[in-house]
Amino acid sequence: MPKEQADTNAPSVLRPPAEVFAAFLKLGLTSFGGPIAHLGYFRQEFVVRRRWIDEAGYADLVALCQFLPGPASSQVGFALGLLRGGPLGALAAWTAFTLPSAILLLLFASGATALSGPVGDNLLHGLKLVAVCVVAQAVWGMARTLAPDVQRASIAAIAALTAIFVAGSTGQLSAIVLGGLAGFYLCRQDAAQTIGKLAFPVSKRVGGAALLTFFLLLVLLPLAASSGLSQGLSLFDAFYRAGALVFGGGHVVLPLLEAEVVQPGWVGTDAFLAGYGAAQAVPGPLFTFAAYLGAVMGPEPNGMAGAAICLLAIFLPGFLLVIGALPFWDAFRRRPAAQAIMRGTNAAVVGILAAALYDPVWTSTVDGPGDIGLALLGFALLVLLKTPPWVVVVFVASGAMLIGLI
Repeated sequence: MPKEQADTNAPSVLRPPAEVFAAFLKLGLTSFGGPIAHLGYFRQEFVVRRRWIDEAGYADLVALCQFLPGPASSQVGFALGLLRGGPLGALAAWTAFTLPSAILLLLFASGATALSGPVGDNLLHGLKLVAVCVVAQAVWGMARTLAPDVQRASIAAIAALTAIFVAGSTGQLSAIVLGGLAGFYLCRQDAAQTIGKLAFPVSKRVGGAALLTFFLLLVLLPLAASSGLSQGLSLFDAFYRAGALVFGGGHVVLPLLEAEVVQPGWVGTDAFLAGYGAAQAVPGPLFTFAAYLGAVMGPEPNGMAGAAICLLAIFLPGFLLVIGALPFWDAFRRRPAAQAIMRGTNAAVVGILAAALYDPVWTSTVDGPGDIGLALLGFALLVLLKTPPWVVVVFVASGAMLIGLI
């Protein structure tokens, strides 16, 4: 079957949402490896094979989504669906890419409650050790790319201390704000060159409305949730704020969600880290971890209803930002001050994730020499041998079960 002819970046005739859904469902079922791998899959499928967008347009779209808070790979997929099929195409792309991993994590949430006895306890402990390996890998990789010099390494260190000594989401938000301010003054050198031009079917009026909605929800949801009238509203607020503050990659959602659901007592630390470990073994976006958390939540709504609320809430802010930024991106990204602020912010999230690696990931998981050895082996497999994450999940979980039964 011949390849489709290359389209412009703003097609005059939108394609049926079913076409978009089918294309993204294949990726939702097979895209292992995390957000960077997802972007590679997208390029192969939509730039090289299907030719929905050209190389320069795709590179610029990736730059936009990496600049914004939120799950970068899901934002790129959402934007590609918007380009190909309009608003319904964007919804189809997100649903197809997200649903497989969300269903798998819902099944794990159902089965996790049935795990008991030595085998079940050791399996859950192994999944918590997987979280140690994966977060350590994320800190290592992000530090090398986002904090490679003295200025940004210092910002990362101060952010880590801030997140450790100022509890909860307040400390994390303070670290991000301080990182942005420090970047504005310290990281203006080497402004990045900008290439390409995004031409999506989004007007400035629609973009402005999306940005206004994003900020209104960010401000008004906590006020509404503070009334205590609805646990569902409190849940939506917690996951919306977590999704709105994720700079630098999906793994940064770990400390944000820990502050929102573990510290209030909605989800136990063991269940939280076990679910995070299981999320490494499924394809698709890491943000579907929210579906697991919504399902195992202590207070109602939980189960399917809790999963749906959490999943929608954590993805919504990132998508509002993409819609809002598309009409203004070409002008904004050329400003050196904007680039400097983002350098500082990205360095700060390295520190936030490093703080989370220490507490709660390490302190609540690693108990002795056997755990340290398994964590180091898992880390080496990920970093040195580039082993797929699902293989590390199987290896570390099996090792923990074997050590526990000996």
